[in-house]
Amino acid sequence: MVIERVFVKEGIKRSNVENFLAKKFEKAGYSHTEISRTPLGTRILIYANKPGLVVGRSGKRIFELTEEIKEKFGFENPLLDVKEVENPLLDAQIVSRRVARALEKGTNFKKVANYYLQRVIEAGATGIEIKIGGKLTGSQRSRFQKFRQGFVAHSGDYADKLVEKGYAQALVKAGVIGVQIRIMKEGIKEFIYKKEIKKKEEMSVEGSI
Repeated sequence: MVIERVFVKEGIKRSNVENFLAKKFEKAGYSHTEISRTPLGTRILIYANKPGLVVGRSGKRIFELTEEIKEKFGFENPLLDVKEVENPLLDAQIVSRRVARALEKGTNFKKVANYYLQRVIEAGATGIEIKIGGKLTGSQRSRFQKFRQGFVAHSGDYADKLVEKGYAQALVKAGVIGVQIRIMKEGIKEFIYKKEIKKKEEMSVEGSI
């Protein structure tokens, strides 16, 4: 029971850190944070599209952030590092926040969803699924809408390893709109292999005619 409480407490702390950093560095294209313990202290790796906004000039901001996290969340000797998200359109968390911010500005939800469906596929993803739920049309009733392009695995090993998930909320006059994104960056090797075999067979048939 004591061990369970420790895990719960640690999970809450990590969630609070995630929310704190997400609000603080939204303009930096914040994605997510990985927290791990090392012999020297607690390593906190921040993923962002614009790491320069997190680090600050001459590293001043990252030093201040380290002290703030240490004092606010009680981490012993936090070691902060920042890693760049090279392609934000393949990061589900960044895309979900971009969709949410567009909805807050009043852009039609269908227009926003279709725009990012196309952009993410053009960026190299195998598939993307966007779920938007809430009072989407200004009426009193809540709605749920799903958009999809390409292939996205929903269960099994492929869904666990190849699909990245992101979630954000849009605060509009009618209430809160939830945005959930699933991006499958890579194709399933078996599918690619079968397509290549089929293509070779078709070429062989054409050559024999």
